[in-house]
Amino acid sequence: MAASVATKTSWKLQEITAHSSNVSSLVLGKSSGRLLATGGEDCRVNIWSVNKPNCIISLTGHTTPVESVRINTNEELIVAGSQSGSIRVWDLEAAKILRTLMGHKANICSLDFHPFGSFVASGSLDTNVKLWDVRRKGCVFRYKGHTQAVRCLRFSPDGKWLASASDDHTVKLWDLAAGKIMFEFTGHTGPVNVVEFHPNEYLLASGSADRTVRFWDLEKFQVVSCIEEEATPVRCVLFNPDGCCLYSGYQDSLRVYGWEPERCFDVVLVTWGKVADLSICNNQLIGVSVSQSTVSSFVVDLSRVTKSGSGLHGPIKDDRPLAQPTPTGSSLRRIYDRPSTTCSKPQRVKHNSESERRSPSSEDDRDEKESKAEIQNPEDYKEIFQPKNSITRTPPRKSEPFPAPPEDEPVIVKEAAKPSQVVDIQTPLPNQENPDLVQRPPIASSTPVTRAEPSVIPAARNAPIGLKASDFLPAVKNQSQCEIVDEEAMSQIRKGHETMCVVLTSRHKNLDTVRAMWTTGDIKTSVDSAVAINDLSVIVDLLNIVNQKAYVQTGCTSLKLILQRFLPLITDILAAPPSVGVDITREERLHKCKLCYKQLKNISNIIKNKSGLSGRHGSAFRELQLLMAVFE
Repeated sequence: MAASVATKTSWKLQEITAHSSNVSSLVLGKSSGRLLATGGEDCRVNIWSVNKPNCIISLTGHTTPVESVRINTNEELIVAGSQSGSIRVWDLEAAKILRTLMGHKANICSLDFHPFGSFVASGSLDTNVKLWDVRRKGCVFRYKGHTQAVRCLRFSPDGKWLASASDDHTVKLWDLAAGKIMFEFTGHTGPVNVVEFHPNEYLLASGSADRTVRFWDLEKFQVVSCIEEEATPVRCVLFNPDGCCLYSGYQDSLRVYGWEPERCFDVVLVTWGKVADLSICNNQLIGVSVSQSTVSSFVVDLSRVTKSGSGLHGPIKDDRPLAQPTPTGSSLRRIYDRPSTTCSKPQRVKHNSESERRSPSSEDDRDEKESKAEIQNPEDYKEIFQPKNSITRTPPRKSEPFPAPPEDEPVIVKEAAKPSQVVDIQTPLPNQENPDLVQRPPIASSTPVTRAEPSVIPAARNAPIGLKASDFLPAVKNQSQCEIVDEEAMSQIRKGHETMCVVLTSRHKNLDTVRAMWTTGDIKTSVDSAVAINDLSVIVDLLNIVNQKAYVQTGCTSLKLILQRFLPLITDILAAPPSVGVDITREERLHKCKLCYKQLKNISNIIKNKSGLSGRHGSAFRELQLLMAVFE
């Protein structure tokens, strides 16, 4: 007779090397709980099946590290945001890119798919939250109100609200139909890392770096309970599918909470380190964590976890009578109304800026053509994605729970196998797009953008021939557009002024930290601190200062632009015959041209001495010497 073997409550499932460089983001699919997406500093998005060692498909197109990824409810689409602020949406079934969305001016920190319609929400280091229409390839609305990076976004189960968590210690609730903020939840004393809606009730949970989990009533707009642990910052939270409890992921532990009254039902020790995401499948909780380029997955058997009761592990140590458990299917609060499956298309809304009115023929199409979906494991790809498009006569195969190892059995660690076959699939734009399923009235602006008039009023004067403001702006493909005058150019530059101030303030703070370390003479610690900040712009600035090469190249490029645009104008004005009578404007222009000519002549002597250098910089100096031959 075989002896029964005790099984574990939690165990490591596998460990894979997900990218050739550090992993910067990862997420689990919430439908099956077995689809894993990772974004890396190698600018790739890789798709995996949990407990399988080989990458299924690798998505390319981003040119900077991928900071955030999200899989939609049906696990058919994936969206990824990069450090440069660009967003790309891929169709996993068709293995091609759908959209490239541009508009943010800093890192993409958070993303989420609308539960029903073809909409994506994005939060950024630039403090803005944007709602995108994937079908029309445009920004529907921008929500302004946060003062620091937006770390997490979640749509409500009925698709009417959007919750945002930020480093400014607040959680904001936005009404998508009205296009304005409903309420701002304050109370956290540290950055809010994650936010999650209850699956049925009007209840919201938020986890923060202040080591607290707070529950918010969305009818009364007040805190229901606050649970504080003497542990590490809250990294991720997830409600049980029936809403009976909340799972909260900490470093090396999982805690199970109730909120009325607040109780900790159970604590499970899991050696997952800094857990990044949670998902539930077959009464098992799947957790994934990352360490450099390695991604580890763990399993917690929920049948062996306490989800209700007296809360013997609870943080509250008093003698209050416990509330009777709420029967399954009942609720103390209002329940979400799910929309019907047939809704009319949303009405068109007014776009906010010129950059958000890009047509499908914009320059983003070039980026989409350069993006690829490389199928690295055709067998797993066909098994996971292709059957959804075909008709089968047999019932679909149900996924089985992951088997638990015996208590005394060592955990087997699987290494990622190298892909044996790579199939490049070109990514043409889709000809047909799915109809929208969300009915919404036109969205009104929560913070009306007032267009400030130029503060500088140009004086009436004769504009010199050949001087155009458009020469200093990005090239416009449609040459039939009228030339941009000075005040219009300044107005465009002023757009995004607040965002630019936030980004520059953050960058200044990071550089000041590096400078403080550098002045102590500890160079290694200073460089390590710059890397730990995880801001690519700081690394670039540090490297530029160390080797000084970037400044030389930038100076040569700027001088080349000045010579091409202004030198003909300067020489023409200096060679022109004197005018008859008094012309004050011309005299001022002539004086300025003489000063410019003198400075350029001094620079030409330096360029001549440097033209003998070898390499890229020597080539740049020789090109400038030819342009400055007039000064010899």
